[in-house]
Amino acid sequence: MISKATARYIRISPRKTRLVTNYIKGKKVAEALAILANINKKACDYIEGLLKSAISNAKRNPAVDEKDLYISKLVVDGGPSLRRYRAGTMGRAMMILHRTSHISIELDAVVKKVKEDKPKKNAKKRTLLKRSK
Repeated sequence: MISKATARYIRISPRKTRLVTNYIKGKKVAEALAILANINKKACDYIEGLLKSAISNAKRNPAVDEKDLYISKLVVDGGPSLRRYRAGTMGRAMMILHRTSHISIELDAVVKKVKEDKPKKNAKKRTLLKRSK
């Protein structure tokens, strides 16, 4: 984990927020920002601001290049619900829940893997053993 950013008590339902986050999980930062710019959802504004905050947190480390960053972890959890009441039938009060979200983003740098040649193992053929009666 190179950098981390969290937004809490966002006034949008976690279910609606996850619709957007599923598109950008595991993507590079530049690609994720381009995707968020083209999705017409309210949650995109919150996630884009949070992603920019995580990028600026990563820039504090001079060894990290912004081009190598990708979204390693993106979690949307439910926050507390605001409860409101509305008149229902037969004099009852119907509860309306205004749900909130907690969003967390972790960025990490892409590590280029060097492939090592492993020596081949001598594989033995497996044979069926007869059972004695």
